[in-house]
This record gives sequence, structure tokens and C-alpha cells, in this order.
Amino acid sequence: MRAIVIEEHGGPEVLRLTETDDPEPGPGEVLVDVTARGVNFIDVYQREGRYEVPLPFVPGMEAAGVVAAVGEGVRDLSVGQRVGWAMSPGGYADRAVVRASLAVPLPDGVSGEQAAALLLQGLTAHYLTRSVYPVAEGDTVLVHAAAGGTGLLITQLAKERGARVIGTVSTEEKERLAREAGADEVIRYTRTPVADAVRDLTDGRGVAAVYDGVGRSTFDASLAALRPRGVLALFGQSSGPVPPVDPLRLTQAGSVYLTRPSLAAFVAEREELLERARDLFGLLAAGRLDVRIGGRYPLAEAGRAQSDLAARRTAGKLLLV
Repeated sequence: MRAIVIEEHGGPEVLRLTETDDPEPGPGEVLVDVTARGVNFIDVYQREGRYEVPLPFVPGMEAAGVVAAVGEGVRDLSVGQRVGWAMSPGGYADRAVVRASLAVPLPDGVSGEQAAALLLQGLTAHYLTRSVYPVAEGDTVLVHAAAGGTGLLITQLAKERGARVIGTVSTEEKERLAREAGADEVIRYTRTPVADAVRDLTDGRGVAAVYDGVGRSTFDASLAALRPRGVLALFGQSSGPVPPVDPLRLTQAGSVYLTRPSLAAFVAEREELLERARDLFGLLAAGRLDVRIGGRYPLAEAGRAQSDLAARRTAGKLLLV
């Protein structure tokens, strides 16, 4: 089969398409013929070596396809069943072995591309808005990179809960996308200091929560944008890791809360994973959640896809198909 194999950390050039033997599912695993793969910042971090993964490895933490074989002990999945998954490596290949506990059956009406575009970022948006800071009717929240794949989904799920959403974007086109997703106010951070704009938009009060997947370049503004006892959910670092923080800054910002959550902790139990996925699929089927695919690339162009993602040249979700 074909697979992207990373043998050394580095830039997009280390993503090399090779021919390898088909993998075999072990106990508790399934083999999947992959039809679509999501491209995510975690893939970039692993390629660069920011997140440690033993070399060599096949990247790709999110994908969808059709079960081709099941390993010993797998009872609730069968050959021919369509599934999607997140947080399981090996998706940048024609075939991938996935832990059965992470494979989510896809309902009729949800395509493989939709699943590969939705699961990792959709589950992230779900746990952020339902668990890390459960958005309530009337809350005002700030969403950084509101036109990105995760930002568009956070915006929609927060609006679904009755929030007023302020988004940050860099361009006019991205502002349009954020507003189409439901953002009530959009700040062009290339023109206006974000914290000042948030204070103006909230009559000086600040927001109940900030959903920040950008990290280094947005952290100070995120902290300054919070209301007293607000929550800063720092769930990513696309601009780089945040330097060490003196906890006294949380007191000075109004006794605010800082958390650095990860998806794995919020889908650790299969029933929680399936419950969150069912909720997302239900909203999708009802037309209350839109999954924007911002670009489709052939598997051989994984490097270009990651480069476009890292440079923020795109909006919505990127797929390898």
C-alpha cells in the first residue's frame, strides 16, 4: 500500500510517499481502507518533533474509511462498516490499523469526508463548549482563529447554546466566513488590539471564556479579555508554546482560570466518545452544524497541505483524499 512515512523530523519535505506492506490488525484493533484524512496542527507538531513520536512513523491522527478486517476480541464493529476516528495515528496511508475503542460508526447521511473533517476538531469544539467551559445562554465568549476549522465549529456550537460570539480573524474573507458561522462580532487582529476591542464590545466587562488554540501570540490578549472569574481554555499552540506564566497573573486578571485541556482526556471512555460523536452527527443531520472543507489534496501532496495549514493560507478543514 501507499503511505506517508516520516523517518526524520523537519519541514514538509520529510513527508515522503512510499510503498509499504499492509498492516495487520491485532487484538482489539480493526484494519480500515482509508478514504479521507483530516490535516491537523498535531500532524505538524509531530512532524517537527514538538510532540514526540518514535521514528519512523506514519502521521495522521484523524481519518475515515471502511473496515477491511477485525482483530481478535472486536465485537461491535464488522467488515464493510463505515467508521471514522480521531487521536489514532497512521491515517496518511491507504490502510490504517485503529484501536476499535476509538473507531466511531458513521450513520447514514454522514460521508467519509464529513467525518474526516469533523471528528477531531468537532470533538474538540464539543468538549470545550460543553465541558471545559459549558456555554450558557447569554454568555459572551471569544474565539481565536474563528475562520479556522476548529474556530468555525466552536463558534457554531457556542451559538447553539445561546452565546454571543466574538471572533478574531486576519482577513476580510475570513471575517465573512466567521460571520457566516454565526459570529456576532469579528475583530481583525491585524488592525485592532484584541483586548481593547473586546473591552469596547463588552462595555468594559470582558468575556466569560476565551477559546484559544493559537498560543504564544494571543495569550496575553486572551488573559486581558476575560471578565473576573472567566476561563481561558488554551487548547493549542499554532503560533508556538506559551512561555512560563506566573500564577499571580491570574489573580491580577480578576481571579481567572487557566486550563490546558486535551481531547484525549475528554474521550477517554468509549461511551463519552460515542455520546459526543452522536451529538455532533445529530446536529449535522439536522442542518444545525456546517462542516466547511477548505481544501482537498491528494495523499502525495501532504506536505503542501501541511504548509498551507501552518501558514494559515486556508479557512475550514483540509483533507487528504
